[in-house]
Amino acid sequence: MNERVDIVQRRRLRLLLAVGVTATAAPALAWTAIAGPGSGPSATPSSAAGKALDPYVKQKPKWKRCDAGSPATFQCATIKVPLDYRDPGGERIDVAISRIRTAVPDKRRGVLLSNPGGPGQAGLAMPTGLHRNLPKSVQEKYDLIGFDPRGVGKSSPVSCGLTKEEQNWLRPYKKETFAKDVAWARDVAKKCKEKAGDKLPHITTRNTARDMDLLRAILGEKKISFLGYSYGTNLGPVYSELFPARVDRFVLDSAVDPGRAWRGMIQSWAEGSDAAFDRWTKWAAERSEEYGLGDTPKRVGRTFWGLVAQAGKKPIEVDGKPRTGDDIRSGMHEATFTPEEASAWVVELKKAAEGKPASAKKLAAFPRSEGGGPAGAADDAAKVPSDNPTASLWTVFCGDNSAAWSRDPESYRQDAIENERRYPLYGDFASSIKPCAFWDESKEPVTEVDNEIGSLVVQNEWDGQTPLHSAQGLHRHLKGSRMVTVLGGEGHGVYPNDNACTESTVNDYLLYGKLPAKDVICKATAEPKAESGK
Repeated sequence: MNERVDIVQRRRLRLLLAVGVTATAAPALAWTAIAGPGSGPSATPSSAAGKALDPYVKQKPKWKRCDAGSPATFQCATIKVPLDYRDPGGERIDVAISRIRTAVPDKRRGVLLSNPGGPGQAGLAMPTGLHRNLPKSVQEKYDLIGFDPRGVGKSSPVSCGLTKEEQNWLRPYKKETFAKDVAWARDVAKKCKEKAGDKLPHITTRNTARDMDLLRAILGEKKISFLGYSYGTNLGPVYSELFPARVDRFVLDSAVDPGRAWRGMIQSWAEGSDAAFDRWTKWAAERSEEYGLGDTPKRVGRTFWGLVAQAGKKPIEVDGKPRTGDDIRSGMHEATFTPEEASAWVVELKKAAEGKPASAKKLAAFPRSEGGGPAGAADDAAKVPSDNPTASLWTVFCGDNSAAWSRDPESYRQDAIENERRYPLYGDFASSIKPCAFWDESKEPVTEVDNEIGSLVVQNEWDGQTPLHSAQGLHRHLKGSRMVTVLGGEGHGVYPNDNACTESTVNDYLLYGKLPAKDVICKATAEPKAESGK
């Protein structure tokens, strides 16, 4: 993999640093600097609430080197934030923050906050990845700021006490197991409420956006810039909706459609996967002499589904690890991000199914996870509960918009049956029962993203996790945005890469605040300049 291509892929490979943090107290700014429209029960908080927030705004972070193995320039601290912004005098929680300051203060514009995705993904190490990968000119422009979102990693991590099996939410629909899956979903919701019920209602995207604005105030900044990937493309727009006057330059890479958060977003994975699967069968058929999977798309598909059927009757084993037909379908959801990876993976499956020696290493590539949600920093295992990524994922997915989730298990069964028919690769995984069916109602209404604030949406054409239509949906909601589409672009995460078209467009925006006059179409191969207005 090219050293500079994909920060998100690096995240998925779990190359996060362990970082140490400390606490406390910065120049005072008014409550209105962190309130924003709709930030509490009313747009204008009471004077008592304003006074209660003064100690938060006055915090002066005690920055120190994150750990002995990290660069001295990579600094960490901890700030305190209200658990409930409607009751700032109540319980406080920690938010772990990090930074790498610009080495050229005279060129500094401000701060660039970042989020790697999730929900449930720690972001404390983001500045180190950005420092390795962003162009030097961009690094000189900003202090790079990372943070673990509330409830995640080192930011007062939430836990439901879930076992490894309970964390596995890749549960395809089957008539004979559906009752068991309903019981699993109910039990997960129950355990979360019992273990973390006081915190669950407040671990939301809206409150994380409020934390971002409190951090802005603590740092003494009038505005923030932001680089968000995947889930970060929801967090950023929610911030812009709550705090429009505080938005500087926002880059939203591999985007979530806010109109489908969150059940609809999970279901969109199936839509993206099946489209990518059709692309893969054509690609592999054109290279039948190399891969031997079939010389037409139909025959390539028949090879794959034959393996699924065989493994459904008797799991295919490699190095003692069985793979069921459902395991293969789940793996293909990720493999089809790139046809070359998918082809190599299916070749090894085919060998194993035929009793021939197969590469266990290649087969282990997919699925990349066991269904337990995004990975946190492995070195923090002693401090961060093992189920924190999964627990915080459901807390956000379910708590942001409880109305998006049906309370009737039968509706999930019907949706799973229908979507397995429409999207046979992943439809039932995406639509079957989830713990949100049994979650308590959200404490706040969902944030309706609909504004004209300038921002830049960046998207690969072939991204199974946030499909192209998802980014187009965000673009429509952000009427002041421009969109960069990479035709033929593969995978989850675009910027930075070696594509002159995308690089120049994003860099011009971050450096000069220059949004393109029209939407931009780039090709996956490096191009000297963008084609605008397509």
